[in-house]
Amino acid sequence: MKLLFLSATLSLIFATSNASSFQSAPQALLVRGGAQPKAKKRFVRPPAPFRPPAKANKPVEKVVAGTGTATIPQEVFNLVKGIVGVGVLSLPAGIAVFADSPAGLGPALFLIAAMGILSAVGFATIGRVCAYTGATSYRQAWSLSVGPRTSWIPSWSATLKTSMACLAYSMVLADTFCSLLGSTQRTTVLLGLTVAILLPLCWLKDLASLSPFSLLGVCGMAYTGLAMTIRYLDGSYSNPGSSLLAAVSDNLKPKFGSSDWTSIFQPNSLILVCMLSTAYMAHFNAPKFYNELKNNTLARYHQVVGTSFGISILLMGAITTVGFLTFGSACSGLVLNNYASKDVLIQASRVAVAIALVFSFPLAFQGFRDGALDLLQVPVEKRSNPLLNTVTIVLLGAITAAAATLKDVSFVLAFGGATLGNALTYVYPAIMYASVVRKQNRKGETANVLFNNMSAVLGLVMGAIGAKMALDK
Repeated sequence: MKLLFLSATLSLIFATSNASSFQSAPQALLVRGGAQPKAKKRFVRPPAPFRPPAKANKPVEKVVAGTGTATIPQEVFNLVKGIVGVGVLSLPAGIAVFADSPAGLGPALFLIAAMGILSAVGFATIGRVCAYTGATSYRQAWSLSVGPRTSWIPSWSATLKTSMACLAYSMVLADTFCSLLGSTQRTTVLLGLTVAILLPLCWLKDLASLSPFSLLGVCGMAYTGLAMTIRYLDGSYSNPGSSLLAAVSDNLKPKFGSSDWTSIFQPNSLILVCMLSTAYMAHFNAPKFYNELKNNTLARYHQVVGTSFGISILLMGAITTVGFLTFGSACSGLVLNNYASKDVLIQASRVAVAIALVFSFPLAFQGFRDGALDLLQVPVEKRSNPLLNTVTIVLLGAITAAAATLKDVSFVLAFGGATLGNALTYVYPAIMYASVVRKQNRKGETANVLFNNMSAVLGLVMGAIGAKMALDK
């Protein structure tokens, strides 16, 4: 009996001394074969696992803590660089579709600003969905909010939109090199450019060395805007006695009429709206910008989005203004085509744009090719060099054939914006946001959901009408 009492006492002392270990006291007794006392429990309770205090009805900003290192200025620069591209040089033609006098410029600038704001809302909404779900890509954001079974929808849309970007690049390169070479054989120049330059670049397996050339695109667009402003102010294309004006074809010379500001209410104005959907298009990369931002709170992310789109609105408005005020309703689908081939200032712009597009084309094309292979479910391990080279030839050949057939790049931008651009910018973000709010039972976001849904409906209506207008143009 004494031995039994001594054994129980020692077991109790041993269990109590180990209460601070990784096992609880009762667990220690069980492991060691000791008996648990039934009456008095003097065991020290292990600390309860830490749980952050829950706040009722308050959304959690992000599921996974951000590990990005990019600062706000870096993100703003990269986003502006991704938004303001060669597409802005087609916007004057979008105004020329419904207006032929400076009176139509004010309403057009209002459209540029309004569409920029709506595009910024869509971009911010995608980041919010990533914050709520922990998604790191557009497709994953859709899978975690709407569902994985339909994630092919945004993926196909993005792949097709990238193919249209490659088509627009090819068309602009054809026009630009024709002007630089003084040739009228557009198809011949395009084929030579594709075989001699674009195809070898698209065959490269590592495109990291081409990334720095994207900075040239920013510098080129800044210089182009400056050159266009100088030519507008010095009257080189408004003075009847100007040698530069004399060197321009009659159909590309400045032409102005008497339309007033009410011209904005014409259905054709939706062509400009659809072109703007393409011009502001950067939304498939929104998850990347959100996740790469250092300390990626939604407040900091919204600061990036607001600043970037604000700068982009100003730049697009400025370049569009000087282009339209210089040539009016005669604005070409690529406004640089309106300028004389012997205009030294504009020739330098053409060179900068050409170099930037040549080195940007493979980056966009690789996204198109890889997206197509992903959707065709070709495993990465089976993408051998011969297969990639063959697919590159086929896809690049199709793009080149389309670029040789189509002459007006503004049509490509308008039709692409009316269909795929509106979907990726307004419709899909609204669907994802509404789905994640409903699934996570988030409170206090009804107004935001309603606004996004209204933007989506507006995008669908404008897209349908704009697509018809673009086809009838």
